[in-house]
Amino acid sequence: MAADETSIKVSTAARDRLAQLAAEHGTTIRGLVEDLAQSTPTQAEYAERAELARAELASALGSAPSPEAEAKARALLERLGAAAGHGPRAAA
Repeated sequence: MAADETSIKVSTAARDRLAQLAAEHGTTIRGLVEDLAQSTPTQAEYAERAELARAELASALGSAPSPEAEAKARALLERLGAAAGHGPRAAA
């Protein structure tokens, strides 16, 4: 094992599922996990994106959206995500 590698212990069932998912995506478990780690934003990254979006909206509209407007938009996005078959995502 190279110096910059580590191992992750998971249940046999999780390993088998990861192997199936990896095969379906034409990759390895390692590739699947590395892609997930690189492509999934952290809570801090979500918060940073939300703040950038608020600043952009304030710049374009002359004021930032109200907390109520943000809550409505977040609820809509969550419903759209659920309708598309995606699980709920943490919102900033």
